[in-house]
Amino acid sequence: MLGAMDGISIIESAPAGAISAWLAARLAAAGGGALTIPGGSTPFPILEALIAAGSVDWRAFDVWPNDDRLVAEDHEASNTGRIRKLLAPLGARIVALDEALTPPHFALTWLGMGADGHIASLFPNTDPRADDPRRIIRITPDPLPAHAPFDRITLTIPALVDSDAIVFTLGGAADKRAVLEAARRGENDLPIARLLVAARARGLPVTVFA
Repeated sequence: MLGAMDGISIIESAPAGAISAWLAARLAAAGGGALTIPGGSTPFPILEALIAAGSVDWRAFDVWPNDDRLVAEDHEASNTGRIRKLLAPLGARIVALDEALTPPHFALTWLGMGADGHIASLFPNTDPRADDPRRIIRITPDPLPAHAPFDRITLTIPALVDSDAIVFTLGGAADKRAVLEAARRGENDLPIARLLVAARARGLPVTVFA
């Protein structure tokens, strides 16, 4: 683990089991409330390991996706649908994003990150702002990702940092690690950099599983 003088702790090469144990401890300490979790290929194996461990009382949690593709929940690209399938049978309350909703304060914000520095569906072209008065927005990535060419709905930076803590899971990708480190040093103005600035302003601890 690297130092956390700027509030960011980086943990190297942790397997899914170790990350799920960290998450379980964090959620146990919270005792319940709301959390927001990412979609994509990296987080779901970790979530499945967390579920398999059986150490979280999911009945105590409202679970919000960070973002979703504007597709039906039964579509294979739906983050909400995948999350609901895993966690609703365990008693968690799954909240589908809607612009009419007001997100709560989160016990934990769990995020992934793209190699282009996007977080949730806040892509560089969307110019996400830490002072955005909105908490949930609809956006169109440009360019549309080839693997998921859909319009999106997403939490904004103010919603994501309204939290007790933030954790990133990067899946061991060197390109993502380099982008995050550059953002940490203030060398880019990508969405990840803007979120880190907003988190630092709130004094939030940020843990990165690199």
